[in-house]
Amino acid sequence: MDKLRRSMMFIPGNNPGMLQNAGLYGADTIILDCEDAVAITEKDSARNLVFQAITDINYGTEVAVRINHISTPYGWDDLKRILPAKPDLIRLPMCQGPDEIHQIDEYISQAEHKNNFTPGSIKMMAAVETPKGLRLAYEIASASPRMVALAIGAEDFTANLKTTRSSLGRELFVARGQLILAAREAGIQCIDTVFANVNDDEGLKNELELIKEMGFDGKSVINPRQVTIVHDFFAPTAKEIDYAENVLAAYQDALEKKSGVISLNGKMIDLPIVARAERVLAYAKATAATAAKGGK
Repeated sequence: MDKLRRSMMFIPGNNPGMLQNAGLYGADTIILDCEDAVAITEKDSARNLVFQAITDINYGTEVAVRINHISTPYGWDDLKRILPAKPDLIRLPMCQGPDEIHQIDEYISQAEHKNNFTPGSIKMMAAVETPKGLRLAYEIASASPRMVALAIGAEDFTANLKTTRSSLGRELFVARGQLILAAREAGIQCIDTVFANVNDDEGLKNELELIKEMGFDGKSVINPRQVTIVHDFFAPTAKEIDYAENVLAAYQDALEKKSGVISLNGKMIDLPIVARAERVLAYAKATAATAAKGGK
């Protein structure tokens, strides 16, 4: 759950070329997609390609698979084929309640046992895309120790609201806020929806400013060029890094002195401020590591 997921990039599971190159773009997580990006006639070949990709390619980053929903004829087949390849993460679309998480959790546990994987090593996240899913967001988020994140899927969610997406995102403000609260109560991450217009960089930046202020941990992306913009936006400023380092130094000093009081420049520092400083430095470290690798 502590892993940075600033960017989670979707890769169509039926596209061999994109599967081959998915690790080159610097995304924190790549999501090999067996659902929306794949036509019904391509489901079998997609899950086979995804299995082979996970087995043969060292992506050097977290690898997730978005399966089809388990209410469809394809979801369980996705899990049966793909779990033996040991993806890091399974993403469930259109999650409607905790029962779905329980069912998949049990199935993953059986697969881990069968394949001699470490119990609990395959994680889960769920996308909330309906009013019912939003109402049960906390129950979904807390349904399994495997759960590391909630995500919102705006296209389906706004369709269910019988509205459309706007440039300002007013129609999603309540849903985003409720999802953040549910994720934080459950102690897991919250990932924002994709920004579909890959040619509108300013629109993407405006949306990133909003979700960063709201507390989101990252954003789903559909195009490699969006990864750079997302990472730049989540990168702390030099001033933020300097303050965070000073906060942690003061905290460490208080621990060494066994003092219950933490102060910096005459101001009291409480534990939430320490946690925020740790988060800032984690993002700074990830930004520096990406730059050192020549990534974006």
